Amino acid sequence: MCFDDDETDLHLTAFCQPCILTTEIAMLRGLAERYGFYPSFFGGHSLGEFTALVAADALPLADAVKIVHRRGQLMQEAVPPGLGTMAAVISENLNSERLSRHLQDLPVDVANVNSDHQVVISGVADAMPDAAVRVQESLADGQCFRFVPLNVSAPFHSRFMRPAEMLFKEVLRDAEKNFSAHNARHVTSNFTGEFHSDRLQGIINSLVKQVSGVVRWKDNMRRLIAKTNTVYELGPGRPLREFFKSLNANCLSITSLKSAERIL
Repeated sequence: MCFDDDETDLHLTAFCQPCILTTEIAMLRGLAERYGFYPSFFGGHSLGEFTALVAADALPLADAVKIVHRRGQLMQEAVPPGLGTMAAVISENLNSERLSRHLQDLPVDVANVNSDHQVVISGVADAMPDAAVRVQESLADGQCFRFVPLNVSAPFHSRFMRPAEMLFKEVLRDAEKNFSAHNARHVTSNFTGEFHSDRLQGIINSLVKQVSGVVRWKDNMRRLIAKTNTVYELGPGRPLREFFKSLNANCLSITSLKSAERIL
């Protein structure tokens, strides 16, 4: 699917998720073979948490591909097409808890706390204009902000994903014999904001709750940079580098062989 120019299903989340995961792991394994690149701690944003678990040898690639394929199906099926959407709120010194309080009577939730300067909200598409007004009300007088609609197929990481949770838990239970809880301790949890524990059921519960819960990426970054002076972002793009910079962390993005040769 990744290399077929005529592939029409790649944009669907059920196919996009396993393809992104596989691409990122292929990059990691290529860098390991060519440069001896072996990180010690791992984190990933949303889908990327599963890539991080594979990278840490906490979950086999074959299992992860099946898991995220089903995850994508369940998340897409949770909400009828066109009903939900997401938007990024960009401003200085955002307070996600204050923003959440201003949205509480709308069918819109805080989905991602990415940095002090970006929070993503998720919910019913028709409620987004009202949500933009509430965002402005949550900010200080005169504080400028950008409200950027995202090109997504569903309101991910919101209350509207809860119908997918129980079915997804069964998917994870089917694969639990292949999990390494010990290795998962080196991977950050989007749901808790901390590193995963070494308790298998706790790991599975966190991955289930991540589907409808807030991605606490800012907390994940803080846990990671407490372990190291340098963070490497690995993948086909570099969406996380600026988030790390907001915490004054040095993040080097490896997106191609050329960038790998320059950095490593």
